Amino acid sequence: MTHFARRDFLKVSAAAGGGLLIGWRFVPRARASDSHNASAAGFAPNAFVRIDPAGTITLIMSHTEFGQGIYTSASMLIAEELEVGLDQITLEAAPPNRALYTDPLLGDQATGGSTSTMSGWVPLRQAGAVARTLLIQAAASQWRVDPATCTAARGTVTHTGSGRSLSYGQLADEAARLPVPKDVKLKDPSQFTLIGHSQKRLDTPAKVNGTMQFGIDVQVPGMKFGTVAASPVFGGKLRRIDAAAARAVPGVRDVVQLDDVVAVIGDHMWAAITGLRAAAAEWDDGPQAHVSTQSLIQALADASNAPGVTAKSVGDADRAIDGAAKRLDAVYQLPFLSHAPMEPINTTIFIRPDGADVWVGTQVPARAQDAVMKVTGLKADQVALHNHYIGGAFGRRLEEDSVFQAARIAKDLGYPVKLVWTREEDIQHDMYRPYYYDKISAGLDAHGNIVGWSHRVTGSSVTARYAPEGMKENGKLDPDAVEAAAETPYDFPAQLTQYVRSEPAGVPGGAAWGPRITCSWWKASSMRWPPRRAWTRWSFAGGC
Repeated sequence: MTHFARRDFLKVSAAAGGGLLIGWRFVPRARASDSHNASAAGFAPNAFVRIDPAGTITLIMSHTEFGQGIYTSASMLIAEELEVGLDQITLEAAPPNRALYTDPLLGDQATGGSTSTMSGWVPLRQAGAVARTLLIQAAASQWRVDPATCTAARGTVTHTGSGRSLSYGQLADEAARLPVPKDVKLKDPSQFTLIGHSQKRLDTPAKVNGTMQFGIDVQVPGMKFGTVAASPVFGGKLRRIDAAAARAVPGVRDVVQLDDVVAVIGDHMWAAITGLRAAAAEWDDGPQAHVSTQSLIQALADASNAPGVTAKSVGDADRAIDGAAKRLDAVYQLPFLSHAPMEPINTTIFIRPDGADVWVGTQVPARAQDAVMKVTGLKADQVALHNHYIGGAFGRRLEEDSVFQAARIAKDLGYPVKLVWTREEDIQHDMYRPYYYDKISAGLDAHGNIVGWSHRVTGSSVTARYAPEGMKENGKLDPDAVEAAAETPYDFPAQLTQYVRSEPAGVPGGAAWGPRITCSWWKASSMRWPPRRAWTRWSFAGGC
């Protein structure tokens, strides 16, 4: 886990149109293994707070909400120190911008790994505290009084001696012109009124009354609707379709044929679905035509017999097991799993010669923007990505494959189109939680106590594909694949944990929640709240 300084960079500037804009940056500290210093690793803001003259407090969220409640918890961190209520916070999804919104624990502008609250714990509170301090100073300056005689509450600064008060909006412009304080004191946990106390989630009312806009709810003037079909075998190619039959369906407007996918566009979704069925796509299954579940399992079983790269070694586990009073051996297999989020995969996109707009719910807005740029040749400032609430993600929307596909389909259409995968397409073309083949051996003494423990994890590496810089031991060890296997809640006298990378033929793997659950412990020394010294992080095969 990357550690960061309590406050490495803080700036205040006049917001566009007046007001107070506060941003903060994480500076990841260099690890011992790094060949360069922290400054070379880059500086990236986590979020921004904007206060306009009307008094609107906007938190521009670098993380994406998909049911985990991060919009509420991040607002609590800001509101606690800014001395406002959650009802006074307005949220905006951050645009793609790695320079501003990279999560230092993930190394990209992304939401995943349960890092959002950890990433924002100190800097979000600091931003709120600095904003409060500047607003109080601005009021004290106007009244020519000592700032210590002023208090802030509910977005208003009050002078205790005279009772005079000014709203944050009234103070925003002047506060933006004040020098940034070198340090601010954060609240002691005993003073918390929001953090640590039950709060109502900010997104519940809109979900209940139906006004919440998920990516699939987007409506754009002139928009058409489309659905897609890709080869049922990964790596397969489109052989032929009956385009005339598809176009004959009432409401069908376009049929797009690519080498590996076909899309039918219509005035409404039913026209698109019916047209796609009429197209009767035929496929060349390609080099993976004969891959089966049995062949994949056998490949993993064979690979598991080879020595792996060592993730953890304590004592001589093999000797302890061989000399034990009793030996236990077992193989555990974890199957491929689809994410199957409630909201189907969807992307609304409009590509023009001079730019593109993308409306989507994604955990990786910068990567999604990159995908459109790759297809179109457009520059970053020409591709506007509008991120939305997500109806379930579980790691599926850490991938930008569907946005890349949508850009390829929409590139020459000339009008906005909402492309929605059917549930069948979603299940059959997921980035699956990888198949894992785990061989475990244990040696027991006469009293049944474990004296030796060996665990060899065999499976594909999500990290190697998704974030290769995260690989260890010369690129051979995926720390995510062995996280809970290496660091268990038990102290074994002798332990050997190894990883064997074995990539299944033609089945893409992705980060996902899954049923492979064990406990690992992260020290919470940098956290002042919750008051526990450590907490359980559930670890899931393939990442989370």
